[in-house]
Amino acid sequence: MSSVAKMPELPEVQTVVNDLNAAGLIGIPIIAARVFWPGTIAEPSSRLFCRRIKGQKFTGIRRRGKYLVFEVADGHTMLLHLRMSGRLHLVSASVPRNKHEHVLFSFDDSRQLRFHDTRKFGRLHLLKDPNRILDRLGPEPLASGFTAKTLAEGLKHRRRLLKPLLLDQTFIAGLGNIYVDEALWEAKLHPCRLATSLSTAEIKVLHRTIRRVLKRGLKNLGTTLGTGNGNFYSVANRRGRNKDLLRVFRRTDLPCNRCKSPIRRIIVGQRSTHICGKCQKI
Repeated sequence: MSSVAKMPELPEVQTVVNDLNAAGLIGIPIIAARVFWPGTIAEPSSRLFCRRIKGQKFTGIRRRGKYLVFEVADGHTMLLHLRMSGRLHLVSASVPRNKHEHVLFSFDDSRQLRFHDTRKFGRLHLLKDPNRILDRLGPEPLASGFTAKTLAEGLKHRRRLLKPLLLDQTFIAGLGNIYVDEALWEAKLHPCRLATSLSTAEIKVLHRTIRRVLKRGLKNLGTTLGTGNGNFYSVANRRGRNKDLLRVFRRTDLPCNRCKSPIRRIIVGQRSTHICGKCQKI
């Protein structure tokens, strides 16, 4: 299990945002930035990235979907997508750099924010108009505007399998493999149901379970599945506690918490998927 990594989803990314805001980074001048693997910087060039961020301050840190959004004093926005194994370390500048820490931001209070990414899939953007990326994303599932009616409107014309649609970030932002499997199990819906086949009652239940599993993940500071470098840890170096509360994800052959039938692992849309064959009939 220690080598297993899953892409951080909404609860994990929001936990990182909460940690960064609690650490008091807002308004602290950035005296330097260094890039040790240029591929981490999606735009602009790594050299221009370092030049533009030097001397700036973060004026806000928030989340949109699976992106961390850093608002910069000069009007730029820095977007960070952690992808499979990315995480942030906030340490004293005197701490020796780990070989997997690819981008370092030095603050004038002698702290450094370091982007650690064993698989090198994570990406940073520094751009004037973040909306050309963020506007592609679907609604935020925990926002007040995301209602059962909103979900029903999105589902009614989508002749796609339910799970791949829920994973589509342009449909709903922030959901990933863990929380989709959990929401579908709680809603007693098979991941291979066609989106258009859901009744009004089923949509209302799915809406509730999506929000419920995400709130549970947030309350427990996310889901950490293993102990390796690629697994999720918060900025405060805490493991997410939500693993022990998962009902179906990664519980292959264990008894279903509702009916005691064994949990099955299947492939849906090329993604590993966990279901109870008795509770979630197609």
